[in-house]
Amino acid sequence: MPTAISRKNLLSNSIRVSFPYPELTFIRAVNNPIREEHPDSRRFLKDVGNWLDIKIESATNPKYPNHSCVEVWEGRKYMSGINGAPCTQELKKMARQHWENANNFDYLVLGFTSEEHSRFKRFKLLERDNILPVLIDANLSKHNCFEIIADVGLRLPEMYFLGYPNANCIGCVKATSPTYWNHVREVHPKVFNARATQSRQIGAKLVRVKGQRLFLDELDPDAKGRPMKGLNFECGIFCEEKQLIV
Repeated sequence: MPTAISRKNLLSNSIRVSFPYPELTFIRAVNNPIREEHPDSRRFLKDVGNWLDIKIESATNPKYPNHSCVEVWEGRKYMSGINGAPCTQELKKMARQHWENANNFDYLVLGFTSEEHSRFKRFKLLERDNILPVLIDANLSKHNCFEIIADVGLRLPEMYFLGYPNANCIGCVKATSPTYWNHVREVHPKVFNARATQSRQIGAKLVRVKGQRLFLDELDPDAKGRPMKGLNFECGIFCEEKQLIV
């Protein structure tokens, strides 16, 4: 029976023999390509596919054939707010649902790790109940997944080595931390300037400093909020996390 799998939980395929799902005989891995992600994320995706010996398909929203967040923000005249970011809705959720409607499958697997019981339960309640929590059942945290990747000799996406806390889009508009945005300004100045220009045109105040929303072009280059969490590579196999202040 077919299983749809998203990029975040591809690790589960390598340890599926330890999961109580013997009836699963056919697995399809599906990824949502995003134009604004670091190019090295595609390299990582290819490496994981080769490691697991599985073809990774793409799921996109036909409304946005370039799968570009910038185009979504421009079209919606909205970047981020209390209801989240429209890029997530259009390029992740709607793209996934478009794939689901076009394909037959019995179960869906998303990458909810052991820290994400609440997110899993909310998804199961609000979207669909035929979802398998394979990483939660195996009690695997995000940290554990990093260790598995390291053990098999795969290199994490470049975004982690550049000091970002995750491998999302460069200049993720869901972030409000001045620490994060000044890190983007330092590491990817062209992206920072592009986000500052577009957010000013749309009227989106993306950063919050001392409780006050500001436009990115108003952000003091020396402003800092809470530190970002970064991975400590000095110990060899990601054995601890450290606070990264930029």
